[in-house]
Amino acid sequence: MGDDPTTQLALLRLGGEITIKAPATRRQFVNRLLRNLGDALLSEGAAPSIRRSHDRIFVEFPALDAGPISGALSRVFGLQSLSLVERRDVTSLDEIVGAGVELFRDAVRGRRFAVRARRVGNRQRIPSHSGDVERQLGAALLPLAARVDLDHPEVTVHVEILEGEVYFFPSRISGTGGMPLGTGGRALALLSGGFDSAVAAWQMQKRGVGLDYVFCNLGGRTHEQGVLRVAKLLADRWSYGERPRLHAVDFEPISAELKKHTTMRYWQVLLKRQMLRVADRIGDERDVVALVTGEAVAQVSSQTLQNLAVISAASARPVLRPLVGFNKDEIIALAERIGTFELSKVVGEYCAMVSSKPATAASEAAILEEEAKLDASLLDAAVASRSVHDLRKLDTEAFGFPDLEVTEIPEGATVIDLRSKNEFASWHVEDALHLEFSKALHAFPSFDASQHYVLYCEIGLKSAHLAELMREHDLDAHHIRGGIRTLRKAAAP
Repeated sequence: MGDDPTTQLALLRLGGEITIKAPATRRQFVNRLLRNLGDALLSEGAAPSIRRSHDRIFVEFPALDAGPISGALSRVFGLQSLSLVERRDVTSLDEIVGAGVELFRDAVRGRRFAVRARRVGNRQRIPSHSGDVERQLGAALLPLAARVDLDHPEVTVHVEILEGEVYFFPSRISGTGGMPLGTGGRALALLSGGFDSAVAAWQMQKRGVGLDYVFCNLGGRTHEQGVLRVAKLLADRWSYGERPRLHAVDFEPISAELKKHTTMRYWQVLLKRQMLRVADRIGDERDVVALVTGEAVAQVSSQTLQNLAVISAASARPVLRPLVGFNKDEIIALAERIGTFELSKVVGEYCAMVSSKPATAASEAAILEEEAKLDASLLDAAVASRSVHDLRKLDTEAFGFPDLEVTEIPEGATVIDLRSKNEFASWHVEDALHLEFSKALHAFPSFDASQHYVLYCEIGLKSAHLAELMREHDLDAHHIRGGIRTLRKAAAP
Protein backbone atom coordinates (compact mmCIF):
# COMPACT_ATOMS: atom_id res chain seq x y z
CA MET A 1 0.00 0.00 0.00
CA GLY A 2 1.38 3.41 -0.99
CA ASP A 3 4.11 2.34 -3.51
CA ASP A 4 2.10 3.43 -6.59
CA PRO A 5 3.06 7.04 -7.55
CA THR A 6 -0.54 7.71 -8.59
CA THR A 7 -1.73 7.08 -5.04
CA GLN A 8 -1.19 8.90 -1.78
CA LEU A 9 -0.78 7.23 1.60
CA ALA A 10 -2.00 8.91 4.77
CA LEU A 11 -1.06 7.92 8.31
CA LEU A 12 -3.86 8.61 10.81
CA ARG A 13 -3.42 8.79 14.57
CA LEU A 14 -6.14 7.88 17.03
CA GLY A 15 -7.43 10.46 19.48
CA GLY A 16 -5.88 10.08 22.92
CA GLU A 17 -9.18 9.31 24.60
CA ILE A 18 -9.67 6.24 22.42
CA THR A 19 -6.26 4.79 23.22
CA ILE A 20 -6.92 4.69 26.97
CA LYS A 21 -10.20 2.80 26.72
CA ALA A 22 -10.51 -0.78 27.93
CA PRO A 23 -9.64 -3.28 25.15
CA ALA A 24 -13.23 -4.27 24.32
CA THR A 25 -14.42 -0.64 24.27
CA ARG A 26 -11.42 0.41 22.25
CA ARG A 27 -12.12 -2.25 19.60
CA GLN A 28 -15.71 -1.07 19.38
CA PHE A 29 -14.65 2.58 18.99
CA VAL A 30 -11.97 1.82 16.41
CA ASN A 31 -14.34 -0.34 14.35
CA ARG A 32 -16.83 2.53 14.28
CA LEU A 33 -14.05 4.95 13.37
CA LEU A 34 -13.02 2.73 10.44
CA ARG A 35 -16.61 2.69 9.22
CA ASN A 36 -16.81 6.48 9.41
CA LEU A 37 -13.49 6.84 7.57
CA GLY A 38 -14.84 4.63 4.80
CA ASP A 39 -17.88 6.87 4.50
CA ALA A 40 -15.65 9.96 4.32
CA LEU A 41 -13.69 8.42 1.45
CA LEU A 42 -16.85 7.42 -0.41
CA SER A 43 -18.21 10.93 0.05
CA GLU A 44 -15.16 12.24 -1.83
CA GLY A 45 -15.54 9.65 -4.58
CA ALA A 46 -12.67 7.41 -3.43
CA ALA A 47 -12.99 3.68 -2.81
CA PRO A 48 -12.12 2.83 0.81
CA SER A 49 -8.61 1.38 1.16
CA ILE A 50 -7.86 1.25 4.89
CA ARG A 51 -5.68 -0.86 7.16
CA ARG A 52 -4.65 -0.78 10.83
CA SER A 53 -1.31 -1.22 12.55
CA HIS A 54 -0.89 -0.68 16.29
CA ASP A 55 -2.28 2.79 17.12
CA ARG A 56 -2.11 3.88 13.51
CA ILE A 57 -4.54 3.71 10.61
CA PHE A 58 -3.36 3.87 7.00
CA VAL A 59 -5.54 5.14 4.17
CA GLU A 60 -4.65 5.06 0.49
CA PHE A 61 -6.37 7.23 -2.12
CA PRO A 62 -5.70 8.86 -5.53
CA ALA A 63 -2.85 11.36 -5.29
CA LEU A 64 -4.71 13.92 -7.41
CA ASP A 65 -7.41 14.11 -4.73
CA ALA A 66 -5.02 14.43 -1.78
CA GLY A 67 -6.23 17.91 -0.78
CA PRO A 68 -9.99 17.36 -0.50
CA ILE A 69 -9.63 13.81 0.83
CA SER A 70 -7.16 14.74 3.56
CA GLY A 71 -9.51 17.58 4.48
CA ALA A 72 -12.42 15.15 4.79
CA LEU A 73 -10.35 12.71 6.87
CA SER A 74 -9.35 15.51 9.25
CA ARG A 75 -13.06 16.10 9.93
CA VAL A 76 -13.74 12.52 11.04
CA PHE A 77 -14.25 12.64 14.79
CA GLY A 78 -11.85 10.45 16.77
CA LEU A 79 -8.61 11.33 14.95
CA GLN A 80 -5.85 13.29 16.65
CA SER A 81 -3.90 14.09 13.49
CA LEU A 82 -2.91 12.76 10.08
CA SER A 83 0.06 13.03 7.77
CA LEU A 84 0.60 12.44 4.07
CA VAL A 85 3.52 10.03 4.12
CA GLU A 86 6.13 8.23 2.04
CA ARG A 87 6.68 4.59 3.08
CA ARG A 88 9.89 2.64 2.81
CA ASP A 89 10.52 -1.04 3.64
CA VAL A 90 13.79 -1.08 5.58
CA THR A 91 15.72 -3.35 7.95
CA SER A 92 18.55 -1.13 9.21
CA LEU A 93 19.47 2.34 10.41
CA ASP A 94 21.58 2.92 7.29
CA GLU A 95 18.55 2.26 5.09
CA ILE A 96 16.45 4.72 7.11
CA VAL A 97 19.13 7.41 6.71
CA GLY A 98 19.48 6.74 2.99
CA ALA A 99 15.74 6.96 2.40
CA GLY A 100 15.50 10.15 4.47
CA VAL A 101 18.25 11.86 2.48
CA GLU A 102 16.62 10.82 -0.80
CA LEU A 103 13.24 12.25 0.21
CA PHE A 104 14.31 15.47 1.98
CA ARG A 105 17.54 16.62 0.35
CA ASP A 106 15.73 19.25 -1.74
CA ALA A 107 13.42 20.36 1.07
CA VAL A 108 16.26 21.16 3.52
CA ARG A 109 18.63 22.71 1.01
CA GLY A 110 19.83 26.05 2.39
CA ARG A 111 17.26 26.02 5.19
CA ARG A 112 17.12 25.46 8.94
CA PHE A 113 15.84 21.99 9.77
CA ALA A 114 15.18 19.41 12.48
CA VAL A 115 14.62 15.65 12.49
CA ARG A 116 11.90 14.16 14.72
CA ALA A 117 11.79 10.36 14.95
CA ARG A 118 9.39 8.11 16.80
CA ARG A 119 9.07 4.36 17.26
CA VAL A 120 5.71 2.59 17.34
CA GLY A 121 5.45 -1.10 18.22
CA ASN A 122 8.05 -3.89 18.23
CA ARG A 123 11.79 -3.14 17.94
CA GLN A 124 12.88 -6.57 16.70
CA ARG A 125 12.98 -5.96 12.93
CA ILE A 126 14.52 -2.47 13.20
CA PRO A 127 16.42 -2.31 16.50
CA SER A 128 17.57 1.31 16.15
CA HIS A 129 16.51 3.90 18.74
CA SER A 130 14.67 7.01 17.64
CA GLY A 131 17.50 9.17 18.98
CA ASP A 132 19.98 7.34 16.71
CA VAL A 133 17.75 8.05 13.71
CA GLU A 134 17.53 11.75 14.58
CA ARG A 135 21.30 12.13 15.01
CA GLN A 136 22.45 10.15 11.97
CA LEU A 137 19.81 11.42 9.54
CA GLY A 138 20.42 14.94 10.78
CA ALA A 139 24.16 14.55 10.23
CA ALA A 140 23.57 13.23 6.71
CA LEU A 141 21.31 16.16 5.78
CA LEU A 142 23.37 18.88 7.47
CA PRO A 143 25.86 19.45 4.60
CA LEU A 144 22.89 20.36 2.36
CA ALA A 145 21.15 22.63 4.86
CA ALA A 146 21.81 26.02 6.45
CA ARG A 147 21.93 24.54 9.94
CA VAL A 148 20.07 22.44 12.50
CA ASP A 149 17.42 24.38 14.42
CA LEU A 150 15.52 22.30 16.94
CA ASP A 151 13.42 25.20 18.24
CA HIS A 152 12.23 27.00 15.11
CA PRO A 153 13.03 24.88 12.05
CA GLU A 154 11.91 25.92 8.60
CA VAL A 155 11.64 22.24 7.64
CA THR A 156 10.93 19.31 9.95
CA VAL A 157 11.74 15.79 8.84
CA HIS A 158 9.32 13.49 10.63
CA VAL A 159 10.07 9.75 10.82
CA GLU A 160 7.76 7.07 12.27
CA ILE A 161 9.25 3.60 12.61
CA LEU A 162 7.00 0.57 12.70
CA GLU A 163 7.85 -3.13 12.29
CA GLY A 164 9.85 -3.31 9.07
CA GLU A 165 8.39 -0.08 7.73
CA VAL A 166 9.38 3.55 8.04
CA TYR A 167 7.15 6.50 7.22
CA PHE A 168 8.53 9.92 6.29
CA PHE A 169 6.50 13.13 6.23
CA PRO A 170 7.08 16.90 6.50
CA SER A 171 4.07 17.91 8.61
CA ARG A 172 0.98 16.91 10.57
CA ILE A 173 -2.57 17.94 9.77
CA SER A 174 -4.58 18.43 12.95
CA GLY A 175 -7.59 16.21 13.38
CA THR A 176 -10.78 17.12 15.22
CA GLY A 177 -10.28 14.71 18.13
CA GLY A 178 -13.25 13.66 20.19
CA MET A 179 -15.03 10.32 19.90
CA PRO A 180 -16.05 8.44 16.75
CA LEU A 181 -19.50 9.58 15.68
CA GLY A 182 -22.09 6.99 16.63
CA THR A 183 -20.36 5.72 19.77
CA GLY A 184 -22.13 8.15 22.13
CA GLY A 185 -25.77 7.29 21.52
CA ARG A 186 -28.37 9.40 19.70
CA ALA A 187 -29.96 12.77 20.41
CA LEU A 188 -32.23 15.28 18.72
CA ALA A 189 -30.86 18.81 18.25
CA LEU A 190 -33.12 21.84 17.98
CA LEU A 191 -31.70 23.87 15.09
CA SER A 192 -32.62 27.49 14.42
CA GLY A 193 -30.00 28.20 11.77
CA GLY A 194 -28.19 30.75 13.92
CA PHE A 195 -24.67 30.47 15.30
CA ASP A 196 -25.47 28.85 18.63
CA SER A 197 -27.59 25.83 17.74
CA ALA A 198 -25.29 24.73 14.90
CA VAL A 199 -22.20 24.93 17.10
CA ALA A 200 -23.99 23.09 19.92
CA ALA A 201 -24.88 20.28 17.50
CA TRP A 202 -21.26 20.04 16.35
CA GLN A 203 -20.04 19.89 19.96
CA MET A 204 -22.29 16.91 20.64
CA GLN A 205 -21.15 15.16 17.46
CA LYS A 206 -17.58 15.64 18.61
CA ARG A 207 -18.45 13.57 21.68
CA GLY A 208 -19.68 10.76 19.44
CA VAL A 209 -23.41 11.56 19.62
CA GLY A 210 -25.37 10.88 16.43
CA LEU A 211 -27.97 13.56 15.69
CA ASP A 212 -31.20 14.24 13.93
CA TYR A 213 -32.50 17.81 13.87
CA VAL A 214 -35.76 19.59 14.65
CA PHE A 215 -36.48 22.99 13.14
CA CYS A 216 -39.47 24.87 14.56
CA ASN A 217 -40.34 27.22 11.72
CA LEU A 218 -41.58 30.71 12.57
CA GLY A 219 -40.20 32.38 9.43
CA GLY A 220 -41.74 30.66 6.43
CA ARG A 221 -40.08 28.80 3.58
CA THR A 222 -37.19 31.25 3.25
CA HIS A 223 -36.17 30.61 6.84
CA GLU A 224 -36.53 26.87 6.35
CA GLN A 225 -34.21 26.93 3.36
CA GLY A 226 -31.61 28.87 5.30
CA VAL A 227 -31.73 26.34 8.12
CA LEU A 228 -31.55 23.46 5.65
CA ARG A 229 -28.32 24.92 4.25
CA VAL A 230 -26.79 24.99 7.72
CA ALA A 231 -27.97 21.45 8.49
CA LYS A 232 -26.75 20.24 5.10
CA LEU A 233 -23.26 21.54 5.84
CA LEU A 234 -23.22 19.76 9.21
CA ALA A 235 -24.41 16.56 7.52
CA ASP A 236 -22.01 16.63 4.58
CA ARG A 237 -18.86 17.85 6.31
CA TRP A 238 -19.17 16.48 9.83
CA SER A 239 -21.55 13.52 9.91
CA TYR A 240 -19.53 10.75 8.23
CA GLY A 241 -21.01 7.40 9.16
CA GLU A 242 -24.46 8.86 9.88
CA ARG A 243 -27.52 9.78 7.80
CA PRO A 244 -29.08 12.69 9.73
CA ARG A 245 -32.58 13.94 9.04
CA LEU A 246 -34.12 17.32 9.68
CA HIS A 247 -37.72 17.50 10.85
CA ALA A 248 -39.24 20.86 9.85
CA VAL A 249 -42.27 21.74 11.97
CA ASP A 250 -44.64 24.60 11.11
CA PHE A 251 -44.78 26.55 14.36
CA GLU A 252 -46.97 29.39 13.14
CA PRO A 253 -50.25 27.93 14.54
CA ILE A 254 -48.57 27.35 17.91
CA SER A 255 -47.09 30.84 17.87
CA ALA A 256 -50.48 32.37 17.03
CA GLU A 257 -52.10 30.43 19.88
CA LEU A 258 -49.51 31.73 22.36
CA LYS A 259 -49.97 35.32 21.19
CA LYS A 260 -53.73 35.07 21.44
CA HIS A 261 -54.12 33.44 24.84
CA THR A 262 -51.00 34.04 26.98
CA THR A 263 -49.25 36.92 28.73
CA MET A 264 -46.61 38.60 26.56
CA ARG A 265 -43.83 38.63 29.17
CA TYR A 266 -43.86 34.82 29.24
CA TRP A 267 -43.89 34.27 25.48
CA GLN A 268 -40.25 33.26 25.09
CA VAL A 269 -40.30 30.73 27.92
CA LEU A 270 -43.63 29.29 26.74
CA LEU A 271 -42.42 29.06 23.15
CA LYS A 272 -39.26 27.18 24.09
CA ARG A 273 -41.23 24.77 26.26
CA GLN A 274 -43.52 24.03 23.32
CA MET A 275 -40.49 23.44 21.11
CA LEU A 276 -39.11 20.92 23.59
CA ARG A 277 -42.46 19.14 23.70
CA VAL A 278 -42.54 18.86 19.92
CA ALA A 279 -38.96 17.56 19.92
CA ASP A 280 -39.90 15.04 22.60
CA ARG A 281 -42.71 13.70 20.44
CA ILE A 282 -40.38 13.33 17.46
CA GLY A 283 -37.77 11.79 19.75
CA ASP A 284 -40.24 9.05 20.65
CA GLU A 285 -40.25 8.01 16.99
CA ARG A 286 -36.49 8.31 16.50
CA ASP A 287 -35.40 6.49 19.67
CA VAL A 288 -33.22 9.30 20.99
CA VAL A 289 -31.93 9.61 24.54
CA ALA A 290 -31.66 13.40 24.90
CA LEU A 291 -32.43 16.78 23.35
CA VAL A 292 -29.75 19.35 22.46
CA THR A 293 -30.09 23.14 22.38
CA GLY A 294 -27.68 26.03 21.82
CA GLU A 295 -28.61 27.98 24.92
CA ALA A 296 -25.97 29.68 27.07
CA VAL A 297 -26.61 31.07 30.54
CA ALA A 298 -27.59 34.77 30.53
CA GLN A 299 -27.09 35.28 26.80
CA VAL A 300 -30.68 36.53 26.43
CA SER A 301 -33.53 37.10 28.88
CA SER A 302 -35.08 33.67 28.37
CA GLN A 303 -31.76 32.02 29.23
CA THR A 304 -31.39 33.00 32.85
CA LEU A 305 -30.73 30.04 35.11
CA GLN A 306 -34.27 30.14 36.49
CA ASN A 307 -35.85 30.29 33.04
CA LEU A 308 -33.65 27.47 31.74
CA ALA A 309 -34.75 25.30 34.65
CA VAL A 310 -38.42 25.99 33.90
CA ILE A 311 -37.90 25.38 30.17
CA SER A 312 -36.12 22.07 30.81
CA ALA A 313 -39.00 20.81 32.95
CA ALA A 314 -41.18 20.60 29.83
CA SER A 315 -39.10 17.74 28.40
CA ALA A 316 -39.31 14.11 29.38
CA ARG A 317 -35.70 13.74 28.20
CA PRO A 318 -32.49 15.35 29.45
CA VAL A 319 -31.82 18.68 27.74
CA LEU A 320 -28.12 18.98 26.91
CA ARG A 321 -26.66 22.46 26.50
CA PRO A 322 -23.01 22.09 25.44
CA LEU A 323 -22.58 25.88 25.11
CA VAL A 324 -24.01 26.70 28.52
CA GLY A 325 -20.81 28.45 29.69
CA PHE A 326 -19.62 29.88 26.36
CA ASN A 327 -19.28 33.54 25.46
CA LYS A 328 -20.69 34.69 22.13
CA ASP A 329 -17.24 35.37 20.68
CA GLU A 330 -16.21 31.81 21.52
CA ILE A 331 -19.29 30.46 19.77
CA ILE A 332 -18.65 32.56 16.67
CA ALA A 333 -15.01 31.42 16.56
CA LEU A 334 -16.19 27.81 16.54
CA ALA A 335 -18.78 28.58 13.86
CA GLU A 336 -15.97 29.91 11.67
CA ARG A 337 -13.89 26.80 12.33
CA ILE A 338 -16.62 24.32 11.45
CA GLY A 339 -17.84 26.30 8.43
CA THR A 340 -21.31 27.37 9.51
CA PHE A 341 -20.49 31.02 10.19
CA GLU A 342 -21.29 32.47 6.76
CA LEU A 343 -24.52 30.49 6.44
CA SER A 344 -25.68 31.30 9.97
CA LYS A 345 -24.81 34.96 9.47
CA VAL A 346 -27.30 35.09 6.62
CA VAL A 347 -29.97 33.04 8.37
CA GLY A 348 -29.63 34.80 11.72
CA GLU A 349 -31.96 34.21 14.63
CA TYR A 350 -35.63 34.70 13.87
CA CYS A 351 -38.53 35.15 16.23
CA ALA A 352 -41.75 37.10 15.80
CA MET A 353 -42.54 36.79 19.53
CA VAL A 354 -40.39 39.42 21.17
CA SER A 355 -41.63 41.01 24.39
CA SER A 356 -40.59 44.49 25.48
CA LYS A 357 -40.41 43.35 29.13
CA PRO A 358 -39.72 39.60 29.13
CA ALA A 359 -39.80 37.58 32.34
CA THR A 360 -36.27 36.84 33.54
CA ALA A 361 -37.27 34.57 36.45
CA ALA A 362 -40.48 32.84 35.46
CA SER A 363 -41.91 30.46 38.05
CA GLU A 364 -43.08 27.06 36.94
CA ALA A 365 -46.45 27.68 38.59
CA ALA A 366 -47.01 30.84 36.53
CA ILE A 367 -45.97 29.06 33.33
CA LEU A 368 -48.27 26.10 34.00
CA GLU A 369 -51.13 28.52 34.56
CA GLU A 370 -50.42 30.14 31.18
CA GLU A 371 -50.14 26.77 29.43
CA ALA A 372 -53.56 25.73 30.74
CA LYS A 373 -54.99 28.31 28.31
CA LEU A 374 -53.51 26.54 25.26
CA ASP A 375 -54.87 23.90 22.92
CA ALA A 376 -52.48 20.95 23.43
CA SER A 377 -53.72 19.23 20.26
CA LEU A 378 -51.86 21.80 18.16
CA LEU A 379 -48.56 20.14 19.11
CA ASP A 380 -49.70 16.73 17.85
CA ALA A 381 -51.01 18.29 14.65
CA ALA A 382 -47.72 20.13 14.07
CA VAL A 383 -45.71 16.92 14.54
CA ALA A 384 -48.01 14.94 12.26
CA SER A 385 -47.76 17.49 9.43
CA ARG A 386 -44.00 18.07 9.61
CA SER A 387 -41.72 17.61 6.61
CA VAL A 388 -38.66 15.36 6.91
CA HIS A 389 -35.46 15.93 4.92
CA ASP A 390 -32.68 13.39 4.35
CA LEU A 391 -29.81 15.87 4.62
CA ARG A 392 -27.11 13.83 2.90
CA LYS A 393 -29.34 13.50 -0.19
CA LEU A 394 -30.71 17.04 -0.10
CA ASP A 395 -30.01 19.22 -3.17
CA THR A 396 -29.56 22.77 -1.94
CA GLU A 397 -28.84 23.98 -5.49
CA ALA A 398 -32.58 23.80 -6.11
CA PHE A 399 -33.19 26.35 -3.33
CA GLY A 400 -34.24 29.90 -3.98
CA PHE A 401 -37.39 31.89 -4.60
CA PRO A 402 -36.71 34.19 -7.53
CA ASP A 403 -40.39 35.12 -7.61
CA LEU A 404 -39.97 36.77 -4.17
CA GLU A 405 -36.46 38.21 -4.45
CA VAL A 406 -35.07 41.34 -6.06
CA THR A 407 -31.67 42.98 -5.65
CA GLU A 408 -32.68 46.53 -6.56
CA ILE A 409 -35.78 48.66 -6.10
CA PRO A 410 -37.95 48.99 -9.21
CA GLU A 411 -39.36 52.39 -10.14
CA GLY A 412 -42.69 53.24 -8.57
CA ALA A 413 -42.49 50.66 -5.78
CA THR A 414 -43.61 51.37 -2.22
CA VAL A 415 -40.53 50.60 -0.13
CA ILE A 416 -40.89 49.50 3.49
CA ASP A 417 -37.99 49.31 5.95
CA LEU A 418 -38.76 46.64 8.58
CA ARG A 419 -35.84 47.36 10.93
CA SER A 420 -35.86 49.10 14.28
CA LYS A 421 -36.34 52.86 14.65
CA ASN A 422 -32.66 53.40 15.47
CA GLU A 423 -31.46 51.36 12.50
CA PHE A 424 -33.83 53.24 10.20
CA ALA A 425 -32.54 56.56 11.53
CA SER A 426 -28.91 55.59 10.96
CA TRP A 427 -29.46 54.85 7.26
CA HIS A 428 -32.36 54.01 4.99
CA VAL A 429 -33.36 54.03 1.37
CA GLU A 430 -34.61 57.42 0.21
CA ASP A 431 -38.41 57.71 0.47
CA ALA A 432 -38.68 54.38 2.29
CA LEU A 433 -41.50 54.02 4.79
CA HIS A 434 -40.66 52.71 8.25
CA LEU A 435 -42.71 49.94 9.85
CA GLU A 436 -41.08 47.62 12.37
CA PHE A 437 -41.47 43.98 11.49
CA SER A 438 -43.60 43.03 14.50
CA LYS A 439 -46.09 45.78 13.62
CA ALA A 440 -45.99 44.97 9.91
CA LEU A 441 -47.07 41.41 10.66
CA HIS A 442 -50.34 42.75 12.04
CA ALA A 443 -50.80 45.66 9.63
CA PHE A 444 -50.17 44.13 6.19
CA PRO A 445 -53.73 42.76 5.62
CA SER A 446 -54.92 46.39 5.44
CA PHE A 447 -52.31 47.44 2.84
CA ASP A 448 -53.51 48.95 -0.47
CA ALA A 449 -53.75 46.09 -2.96
CA SER A 450 -53.06 48.42 -5.91
CA GLN A 451 -49.46 49.08 -4.79
CA HIS A 452 -46.26 47.13 -5.57
CA TYR A 453 -44.35 46.66 -2.29
CA VAL A 454 -40.64 46.09 -1.85
CA LEU A 455 -39.52 45.15 1.67
CA TYR A 456 -36.12 45.06 3.27
CA CYS A 457 -34.69 44.20 6.71
CA GLU A 458 -31.33 43.39 8.30
CA ILE A 459 -30.41 40.26 6.35
CA GLY A 460 -33.43 39.45 4.19
CA LEU A 461 -35.07 36.88 6.44
CA LYS A 462 -37.93 38.87 7.94
CA SER A 463 -38.61 40.69 4.68
CA ALA A 464 -38.82 37.38 2.80
CA HIS A 465 -41.27 36.00 5.34
CA LEU A 466 -43.49 39.08 5.19
CA ALA A 467 -43.41 39.14 1.38
CA GLU A 468 -44.49 35.51 1.43
CA LEU A 469 -47.42 36.29 3.75
CA MET A 470 -48.42 39.30 1.68
CA ARG A 471 -48.47 37.18 -1.49
CA GLU A 472 -50.86 34.80 0.27
CA HIS A 473 -53.18 37.80 0.77
CA ASP A 474 -53.01 38.70 -2.95
CA LEU A 475 -50.65 41.63 -2.41
CA ASP A 476 -47.88 42.34 -4.93
CA ALA A 477 -44.74 42.06 -2.80
CA HIS A 478 -41.02 41.41 -3.22
CA HIS A 479 -38.13 41.63 -0.81
CA ILE A 480 -34.49 42.67 -1.15
CA ARG A 481 -32.30 39.59 -1.17
CA GLY A 482 -29.48 39.97 1.37
CA GLY A 483 -31.24 42.81 3.18
CA ILE A 484 -29.66 46.11 4.07
CA ARG A 485 -26.18 45.02 2.98
CA THR A 486 -27.38 44.61 -0.61
CA LEU A 487 -28.86 48.11 -0.60
CA ARG A 488 -25.87 49.79 1.04
CA LYS A 489 -23.49 48.10 -1.37
CA ALA A 490 -25.53 49.35 -4.30
CA ALA A 491 -25.62 52.87 -2.83
CA ALA A 492 -21.89 53.06 -2.14
CA PRO A 493 -19.99 55.45 -4.45
